[in-house]
Amino acid sequence: MRGPMRPVTVSRTVDAPRERVFGYLSDIANHAEFSDHYMRDFRLERLDSRGLGAAASYRLDFPLGKQWGDAAITELEPPYLVVLEGRLGRIGRIRTRAEYRLTPADHDMTRVDYRFEAESGSMVDRLKEALGLRGWLRRAGRRALGRLAHVLEEGEPSAHAVRVAAG
Repeated sequence: MRGPMRPVTVSRTVDAPRERVFGYLSDIANHAEFSDHYMRDFRLERLDSRGLGAAASYRLDFPLGKQWGDAAITELEPPYLVVLEGRLGRIGRIRTRAEYRLTPADHDMTRVDYRFEAESGSMVDRLKEALGLRGWLRRAGRRALGRLAHVLEEGEPSAHAVRVAAG
């Protein structure tokens, strides 16, 4: 029996205008810059990494096992919302959805609300959730938003250190 994992949500206020945060998040290549502490081997699925349909594959380094996944930008509502949907795990059995909601905050700052949810594919997946996957994802997401804030507040983002997948 399949079942949804309870959503993981984290928030952070970034000292940058909402349009700048949205522009940065709507380029999937930038996600490697602030998420590479738990998402490894990040590869673009096409040359154009911006906008709807931009996709990437990655390896999630959860302590109880590494899992391959992919994500594509499936919804953009400038400058409010960026949605990524994909699959994770063996033969892509876990459907995933991540969304970044951007709301204005004081003095031209942006509140970033990140929400991740997954539909468990098997008993093993639900067991991993019970053994700490949600807490691990929450800590990783909180750190990723901190790194996102640092990149946008402290200067220019890196020049896409992500490679396009072969074939």
